[in-house]
Amino acid sequence: MDAFNNASMGTNIGFGAVFDGISHFPHGLYGIIVTPYAKIGKEVRIFHQVTIGDDGRGKENAPIIHDNVFIYPGAKVVGKCEIGEGAIIGANAVVSFDVPPYAIVTAPKPTVHIKEKADNEVHI
Repeated sequence: MDAFNNASMGTNIGFGAVFDGISHFPHGLYGIIVTPYAKIGKEVRIFHQVTIGDDGRGKENAPIIHDNVFIYPGAKVVGKCEIGEGAIIGANAVVSFDVPPYAIVTAPKPTVHIKEKADNEVHI
């Protein structure tokens, strides 16, 4: 996915990035950048213009994204941080800190909203 996709779509999913299962790209791969050191869980939804990047100091300093996370358009998840299961990263949010499971992060100033998951709650 390197030179051709980077030139034609602005996309670069680094060789070595780990996807534990199926991830979804609802708006295609346009503008998506993923560091080769990222670890991404199952059923993660990554929208266009998202960056999942390390901080430049290697694999120990890259994001870990757990299952069932939504990362909306323009969001940036950068550096050593964990995004908990079921979390939602809002459009254009910049995240460089741990996000608890089922929390919602909004922009422009990253604000974390914590909510309890109901047993019958379903994300579509």
